[in-house]
Amino acid sequence: MLFFKLILVVATFFQLGSVFAQGEMRRIEDTSKKSKKNDSINQTKAEDYLIISYEKDTTFVDTALTIKKEYKFNYLRRDDFGLMPFSNLGQTYNSLTYNFQNTKLMPLFGARARHFNYMEVEDMKYFRVPTPFTELFFKTAFEQGQLADSFFTINTSPQVNYSIAYKGLRSLGKYQHILTSTGNFRFTTNYQTKNRRYLARAHIVMQDLMNQENGGLRDESVEYFESGAEEYLDRSILEVQFEDAESILKGKRFHLEHEYKIIDANDSLSHNNLSLGHVISFEDKYFEYSQRSSQDYFGDAFKNSNLKDRATLEHFYNQLQLNYSNNIVGDLQFNISNDNYNYGYNKLVLLNGQLITNRLKGNVYSAGAKYHKKYKGFDLLGDAGLNIAGDFDGNYIKGMASFKLNDDIYANASLNHSSKVPNYNTLLYQSDYVNYNWQNSFDNVKTQQLAFQLKYKKLADLKVDYSTITDYVYFRADEASGQVRPFQNSGTINYLRAKLDNEIKFGKFALNNTILYQNTKDGNQVLNVPEFTTRNTFSFTSYVFKKALFLQTGLTFNYFTNYYMNGYNPVLAEFYVQNDKEYGNFPRFDFFLNAKVRQTRIYLMAEHFNSAFTGYNYYSAPGNPYRDFTIRFGVVWDFFI
Repeated sequence: MLFFKLILVVATFFQLGSVFAQGEMRRIEDTSKKSKKNDSINQTKAEDYLIISYEKDTTFVDTALTIKKEYKFNYLRRDDFGLMPFSNLGQTYNSLTYNFQNTKLMPLFGARARHFNYMEVEDMKYFRVPTPFTELFFKTAFEQGQLADSFFTINTSPQVNYSIAYKGLRSLGKYQHILTSTGNFRFTTNYQTKNRRYLARAHIVMQDLMNQENGGLRDESVEYFESGAEEYLDRSILEVQFEDAESILKGKRFHLEHEYKIIDANDSLSHNNLSLGHVISFEDKYFEYSQRSSQDYFGDAFKNSNLKDRATLEHFYNQLQLNYSNNIVGDLQFNISNDNYNYGYNKLVLLNGQLITNRLKGNVYSAGAKYHKKYKGFDLLGDAGLNIAGDFDGNYIKGMASFKLNDDIYANASLNHSSKVPNYNTLLYQSDYVNYNWQNSFDNVKTQQLAFQLKYKKLADLKVDYSTITDYVYFRADEASGQVRPFQNSGTINYLRAKLDNEIKFGKFALNNTILYQNTKDGNQVLNVPEFTTRNTFSFTSYVFKKALFLQTGLTFNYFTNYYMNGYNPVLAEFYVQNDKEYGNFPRFDFFLNAKVRQTRIYLMAEHFNSAFTGYNYYSAPGNPYRDFTIRFGVVWDFFI
C-alpha cells in the first residue's frame, strides 16, 4: 500500500515537472528569437522579491535591521516569546502560553516536545523573484558546533520558481550528554501558465532532529547548581540522571497543490471565477527513543539493555476543491478530503493479561467549506470542517471579521469551536519500559475560543482571547507507578489571555514592550501557566561612518512569574503536569550589538549576563537549568544577483 502511495505522489511530481520543463523550453525558444538589446541589467529592489505563505499572503524580502529581526535571530528563526528554551541549542522549549484555536480534524503524531523545529505544511513558503536570491544564516552554538541555514531561489522564467534550502545544527552543550544534531532540507517550486489558468505549487521536506537525553540533573547536582559555588560553574562536572539515551524525530513529506480555472473573471462580464483545486500530500515520520541500559528512573523494563521504542506514522492526504467567486457573493470553497493513516509499532504487547494492539490505521473522510468577502471596509472569513466517515470523529468552525479604518488602525474578532481526537501517542503507546504501554479510548477534546485584536500602529497592538477546554488530555505522573502517562480531565478549563505589544520612540531611542497576562480557572490544575510574562527592550539605532553602517544596540529584559512549570519526559518527548514545586521569578538580561552593512546583518549578543549576580535559580523545566552567561555571534547575508 505504501509503495503505491509513493508511486502516485512521485508520478504527480514528475507530471508537474514535465509541465515546468515544457514551459521552460518554450521560454528558451521564445527568447532565442528576440534580438539582443543593451546589456544593462534592470534595477530591482527588495520589494520585488516576493514571499508567498501557505495562506497565499504575499510579503517581500526585508533586509532592514529592526528589533523584530533581533527577536527572530534564533534557532527557530521566528519570535520565540512565550517559549522557554533549554540550555543547549536545538533542544526543546517549555511553553509559557497556549493557543487553543484549532482548525484540524485529525490527531497529531505526538512527541510534541520535539516538534518546535519540525516544519509543517503551514510553515512552508514559496517565492517569486526577478533575479536569483540567496540568504546565508550563521550563528554560534554551545561548545563545538554552529547553526547554519542556507537558502537559494530562482525564477527560471516569469512562470516558474524553484527554491532549495538546508538548516543544519550541531551543538555539544555545556552539560553532560545533551549533544544536538538537526537538519531541515526543503525544496519548493511554484508554476503558473501565462494566462494564469493553471497554478501549482509543491514542496519536498526531509527532516531529522536528534538529541542526546540525560534526564536532567540529579538531586544532589541541583543543590550544587543552585549554590553558585565556583567549582560547579563548570557545568560538565554536574551529574545527570543517565548518559546513554538518545531520541530522534525523522520525517519526509511530498506535497502538491494545484488549481485550474474553468471560468476566469477576465472572460466573464459578471466577474465570475470558477476553478477546481486539488491537494495531495504524503508524510512518513517516526520518533525513536533508544537507551543502552534500562534505568530505575523510568521504572521496570522488559529487558535490561539495548532498549528501543519507535513510533511511526504514514499519512496520505487528498483534497478536492470547488472554488467560486464573484464581486457580489465573494469567495466560496467547498471541499472533500480523505486522510489515510497508519500509526503504531511493529509488535504486540501483552501486559497484565491485556493485549495492547500495535496499529491504529484506516481512512477518514471529511467535508468542508470556506468563505471570504470584503464588504464596506470589513473583511469576513469563515471556515468549517466535519469528519463524515471513519474511525475518528471531529469538527470545527471558525469565523472572523476584521476592519481596517486606515493604515494605522486595525481591529478583528474571531470565534472558533472544535472537537478533535487527542494525539496518537495518548491513544496508543508501546515501550520497553513497562509503565509506558497503554491503549486508551479518550473522548474528543472540545475547545471554544473567542478572540479580539485592536491595533493602533503608532501606539499598541492588543490581543485578548478567552478559551474553554472540555475533556482536556494531558500527561502527568501516575500515583501508583510514579511514571508519566496520559489522563483526561473531568472538568472544563477556562483560560484567559491578554497580550500587549507596543513601541515608544524618542529620537534614536526606542522602548519595545511585550506583556502577557494569563488566568486559568481549573479545579484540577492541569493547565499551568505563569500569570505574567514580559519582554522589554531598550534600544538605540543610528547610522555611523557617513551612513556606511547602521548600528543597533540595546538591552532586553525577560521575566515570568512563579508557577508550577511542566516537567519534561524524554521517553515520550512530552511535557507533563507537576504541582509539587513552582519555578520562575528570575530575570534574564541580554545585551546586543548589531550592525548592517548593505544587505549584511551582523549580530553580537551577551545572553543572560546577569546570571552570576541574580541567583542560580533559573530553570527551563524541573531538573533542567537554563543557560548561563554566554557571548554569541551571528550573521545574515542577503545576495541579490
